[in-house]
Amino acid sequence: MRANANTIIVDEELILVPYREEHVAKYHEWMLNPELRELTASEPLSLEEEYEMQRKWQDDEDKLTFIICVREPNAKAVWAANDGSTQTTASLVMIGDVNLFFKGSPLDEDFEVEAEVMIADPAYRRRGYASRALQLLLSYATSPSSPAPLPIPPHVLVVRIGEGNGASLRVFERLGFVITKRVEVFKELEMRFRGSTDVWKQGVVRPYDELPCF
Repeated sequence: MRANANTIIVDEELILVPYREEHVAKYHEWMLNPELRELTASEPLSLEEEYEMQRKWQDDEDKLTFIICVREPNAKAVWAANDGSTQTTASLVMIGDVNLFFKGSPLDEDFEVEAEVMIADPAYRRRGYASRALQLLLSYATSPSSPAPLPIPPHVLVVRIGEGNGASLRVFERLGFVITKRVEVFKELEMRFRGSTDVWKQGVVRPYDELPCF
């Protein structure tokens, strides 16, 4: 989304950065995993198709996408660009993504915004990063200071997860979502936000060119 094309969200451990060309090669590597494709309902794409998708998502007005990076003092992340060049960012390791998908117009009665999060790297699961990334994104997306087409009212937030995904269910329950529907044909739970935004952790919003290296 153009609104966050040059925005990063920073907290003590995580940095959310917009999905850019330098992230595509790693993202494509993740999506070669059949389990991740099943969890995210994604179709297999070629690397060139992934680059094309990234360019499309960057300009779409109905998606808000961030790459989740974690600070690792002794690590260096090397990201490959489509032109063959590389970018090395000290201590920032790409571990997943967090997204909002806008469905319909804010003027529509049934307007909703669906949240998704993926921690792709198994080494970084079960460490609270999915919850933290969601809180940073949701706080940003509902903040009165966020740029158009944001902010969104919290009550339009929705999430859909498989019935067997207990870990995701617990994450969203702690963030104020409650089960509102069971879709038997898809073995899926629908959850909507009915809590307080006060429980969400907020990050510091900065321009992309202030991406820190530690």
